[in-house]
Amino acid sequence: MAETALPITVAVFEAPQQVRLRQVGWPVLREGEVLVEVLGCTLCGSDLHSFTGRREVAVPTVLGHEITGRIVALGPVGGAGPVTAVDGGPVAVGDRVVWAVVASCGACDRCRRGLPQKCRSGVKYGHARLAEGREPLGGLGSHCLLLPGTSMVRLPAALPLEVTCPAGCATATVVAALEPAGDLAGRRVGIFGLGMLGLTACAMAHEAGAEVVLGIDPEPARAERAKAFGATAVATPADLPALLGDPAAGGLDLVLEMSGAAAAVAAAIEAAGVGGCVHLVGSVFPAGSVALDPEQVVRRQLTIRGTHNYAPRHLQQAVAFLEGCHERFPFAELVDCWMPLAEVDAAFDHAIASRAIRIGVRP
Repeated sequence: MAETALPITVAVFEAPQQVRLRQVGWPVLREGEVLVEVLGCTLCGSDLHSFTGRREVAVPTVLGHEITGRIVALGPVGGAGPVTAVDGGPVAVGDRVVWAVVASCGACDRCRRGLPQKCRSGVKYGHARLAEGREPLGGLGSHCLLLPGTSMVRLPAALPLEVTCPAGCATATVVAALEPAGDLAGRRVGIFGLGMLGLTACAMAHEAGAEVVLGIDPEPARAERAKAFGATAVATPADLPALLGDPAAGGLDLVLEMSGAAAAVAAAIEAAGVGGCVHLVGSVFPAGSVALDPEQVVRRQLTIRGTHNYAPRHLQQAVAFLEGCHERFPFAELVDCWMPLAEVDAAFDHAIASRAIRIGVRP
């Protein structure tokens, strides 16, 4: 294949605010491996936390895990048969795909319990330490190597890159966070933090028939944007006591906390009504502890749970949701701009300075 003679370019993250481009050789594909050409990668909030040093990550590494790619090569077929997508069909060269953030073994106790994202031997894209011959394991590169145990979903041709890239992180994570809540029809849902996760949650809660979808963010402009994503009302945290009153008498049925800020976590727990559920999603970086009154948890019969990443079915459901709803909600507008891989430093700087919902990087 002539294409294999071309070097692969990766942006190697070496230390906080230090990224340099490196050219590496074409990996020799092993059984069950797939090589994709990266079409685009959006910078997730976790990438920004890693880049600034707020969040610890193994170095050197190739950051980026909100990726869309096109399959350019498949490894040899072994005893397990051809590599398949989540729907069970074999993937092929030319397929446009998104994939799960974790490649899992499928055999450990966590995988068997339905937690492949916490696989004991899992490899996490955009977080794995560089290894010789296995370098392209993140989205900030010209190509990405997909390991056995990676859940892939083929993409409908109509979905634009701006919509598909976040599917493998933010969109699928929201699907996983909403799943334990069950039927949302007629329920009151509050969403703290109106970045990509929060806006996606507004849209999904709206589509699921929630009676109230309350978007909450300290920045009024961000809160206002949530109305285009299905929020029936918006507020800043300071508005909540007057808006919700005594949680023992009213409050919200489901509260999703998407920002990770300690004050928001505390406010989310306070906003839940009797029998309410609080799902913590944004707490993926150190932000300090939160005081918890166990008597209130007991008396209000609260459920507090965490969601981190997702299982293969959630990725498939995320793509199906986007296919059905991306024209009703302006997801494509959330990618402020695309920048070339050669300017990856500038892309990070712009993402941090602008506080855009997403900045995209394309080779």
